[in-house]
Amino acid sequence: MRASLNMKVLLNDNLEKEGIRVFEELGIETDTRKRSLNALIKDIGQFDALIVRSATKVPREVIEAGARGKLKIVGRAGVGYDNIDVVAASEKGIVVKCAPYGNTNAVAELTLCLMLNISRNIPQAHHSLKDGAWKKAEFKGTELSYKTLGILGCGKIGQRVGELARRGFDMEVIGYDICPCLDSTVKYVSKEEVLSKSDYISIHTGGKAIIVGQKELSLMKPTAYLINTSRGSNVDEQALYKALKEGKIAGAAVDVYTEEPKAENAEFKSKLRELDNVIFSSHLGASTIEAQRETSTEIARVVAKYLYGGDFTSSVNAGESIELEERPVYTLFIHHRDVPGVFANIDKVLAD
Repeated sequence: MRASLNMKVLLNDNLEKEGIRVFEELGIETDTRKRSLNALIKDIGQFDALIVRSATKVPREVIEAGARGKLKIVGRAGVGYDNIDVVAASEKGIVVKCAPYGNTNAVAELTLCLMLNISRNIPQAHHSLKDGAWKKAEFKGTELSYKTLGILGCGKIGQRVGELARRGFDMEVIGYDICPCLDSTVKYVSKEEVLSKSDYISIHTGGKAIIVGQKELSLMKPTAYLINTSRGSNVDEQALYKALKEGKIAGAAVDVYTEEPKAENAEFKSKLRELDNVIFSSHLGASTIEAQRETSTEIARVVAKYLYGGDFTSSVNAGESIELEERPVYTLFIHHRDVPGVFANIDKVLAD
């Protein structure tokens, strides 16, 4: 099956060749020329779909310009979509999709890597040897095995972290989630219990809300470590700095930050740099060859499915579509602002 004639997709951030091939095989034209914000606003109306990673911002101005033209969908090659104005897209009837599964294993592996590094003082030992100083006693660490890992946010990534920790290190895995997964092997407890009982606490939630602040840090054991590979905004960095400086917790390993540099080789500014009991990585969660390939293919497929027939799989502002074999001849989907009386009028029109 081939797409409609003249269907075009703008890939404003790099997409791996496997993702581009999905569109090529379906007869969908792709444009890989990266555009500035002004150029994006000028050109976006020519395209049926826009796909971005984290580098490109898609504010209201882009959405509104696209809505005046052909734009039907914005795809985010990754799990986070903070760089897209989803509210504006919903108002204009433009679907936003993400690729939530392609980077699951990459982020989970990095989480375990950070846990090992902070526990065994590997970064400190590395820099000591680079400086020509052999130190052994100073860098005595702790083992992961048989410790308790607490997971805040037990979605795909959180579940995978728990699986690796349990199978690889015989860790006890407990977790908290506002919507617990029924078939999970994570033992669900209260958020307070996760914080007070865990030797390691790993954050895997979505959204921008603070998940760990002063209150949560005060509940942690003084020997516990905090790991954040989720969102910088999920942790109150000032509260974390204070807890680390005062020895309220043993340490932290951080991959994401409230404010991140906008360009490669730009200066990284964080008060946490002053501390010795924190290790850093530069938002490397999805930065593997495999994750980039899988994410590219995933977002290409879900965008193509929508362009073909309105499939809402992996949409962040629309319900999941029903299974293909159960799909009726027509599917009615309504973007709305929750204005009283609108649905009653729609029902009346349809009934008439």
